[in-house]
Amino acid sequence: MEIETLKRSRLKRNIIIGVVAVLIISVIVLNFTRAKYRTTQSIPLVNGTINYSLADLNIVAITVDGEASDTIPEGNYELASTSYCTYKDGSKIEGLTFNYDSNTKAFSITPFTTKGTKCYLDFVKKANAGETILGNVKVNSGTPDFSQAATTDEGVYTAKDNLGTSYYFRGAVTNNYVKFAGYYWRIIRINGNGSIRIIYDGTTAHTNGESSSDRQIGTSAYNSVHNQSYFVGYTYQINAQRPSIQNSGTASTIKGVLDNWYTINVLNQGLDDKVASNLGFCNDRNTASGNSWVSTGDTFYYAAYDRVYGSAQPTLQCSNSLDLYTTKIGLITADEAAMAGGTTSGNNSYYLYTGQFYWTMSPYYSENGYAYMFSSWSDGTLGWNSVNNTNGVRPVLNLRVDVIISSGNGTSSNPYVIS
Repeated sequence: MEIETLKRSRLKRNIIIGVVAVLIISVIVLNFTRAKYRTTQSIPLVNGTINYSLADLNIVAITVDGEASDTIPEGNYELASTSYCTYKDGSKIEGLTFNYDSNTKAFSITPFTTKGTKCYLDFVKKANAGETILGNVKVNSGTPDFSQAATTDEGVYTAKDNLGTSYYFRGAVTNNYVKFAGYYWRIIRINGNGSIRIIYDGTTAHTNGESSSDRQIGTSAYNSVHNQSYFVGYTYQINAQRPSIQNSGTASTIKGVLDNWYTINVLNQGLDDKVASNLGFCNDRNTASGNSWVSTGDTFYYAAYDRVYGSAQPTLQCSNSLDLYTTKIGLITADEAAMAGGTTSGNNSYYLYTGQFYWTMSPYYSENGYAYMFSSWSDGTLGWNSVNNTNGVRPVLNLRVDVIISSGNGTSSNPYVIS
């Protein structure tokens, strides 16, 4: 009997201990759970965060470009003004500011004061840089008279390039300033695929008509040797009008200068992904009508001479793919300078005038085998220079289609800034 009583006593004690243990664990779990929802947390949301607790905020609906979605969108999106939040009773909360970072997908609302808030988020794709720029200009119809210098702000015109319809700035324009890689640039044109072609314009914003050597990265010969016509090549092949393979051949002196500058000022600064490489810079080595190419001997003219000096009908199209360099840096063409407002009789008012001699990428002519390139003279004339002369170097880049403008309106005091 005593043994049986002892067993029952031990069993009772074990049951009591078990019950107490369960109660203690339950209290700990309950307190932990309550503490979790009393504290504002960062909640992962498609690789992003919302800085509110689950109990505070409910995302009821997400739309992306007007279509329902289950996730925050990838890429360059922003919250539209149509986004809103409501109280528990369904009434709209006024005065809220939504913030969204498309890189981290971090999302916040201010001021945030009420639990149980329900939010309806409407995401729209950000305009790329080309779309932003074109949204700020008026595009002219027709074609200007390229035989006349553009001394006033003529705005933007269209022309065909190898990729589609290009939009180019002409005259004394004041809304084509860009800040990129720590330097100021001027927009030459929006290319046919929406990328942006820009030309170097200095460490500060220079006004139209201002003469300054700061508007170039330095000076250089185009090529150190000049006694054969093929030295007009951005790259060249001995005794050939152009290399037989695109982007091949011996690099010109100026290509080495430009590539070195790009490496230091763009590539090494982590900005290479902002610059396109598939668009091309045209080193047109076709000859003018009635002229034949020779490496030395007879004098002949190149096709750009016909277009700029003869018919006054410049073009943005490159007719021979072997003359089209798919590099990340190059020079302006004589055609682009003419379309911007330059002429063979000078122009000291348009946006490309610097008061300095500087190179273009367009061959001019060959005289007894000596190579000459188009260059812009100190008075703004589209003239020529022997390739071994020293002229200014103004890099030209093509910013990618998908780059985004973070601020600015294109003026000298408030240039477009590439984010």
